[in-house]
Amino acid sequence: MKDYARKFYKSAAWRKCRDAYFLSQHGLCERCSDPGLIVHHKIYISPENINDPSITLNPKNLELLCQTCHNQEHHGKSEVVRNGLRFDENGNLISI
Repeated sequence: MKDYARKFYKSAAWRKCRDAYFLSQHGLCERCSDPGLIVHHKIYISPENINDPSITLNPKNLELLCQTCHNQEHHGKSEVVRNGLRFDENGNLISI
């Protein structure tokens, strides 16, 4: 987690928003319908928008994702995440 976001993600406002959004999606990933795990910001949080609740706490900017779909969102199909490792098309970490 980025240092600038740490305080936000520990805030009561985020926890309340995250939990309400999770329930509104019945706990299911919005992309594949597997059990959801991560409430993801469609517009990524940045130092410039971290204090803008229309970005950080807006349900229209949120998406419930499972770990695999979240990995695909952030790491794509072929991005090398560590020397000799990348995510495959299913979001699984594989050796290359």
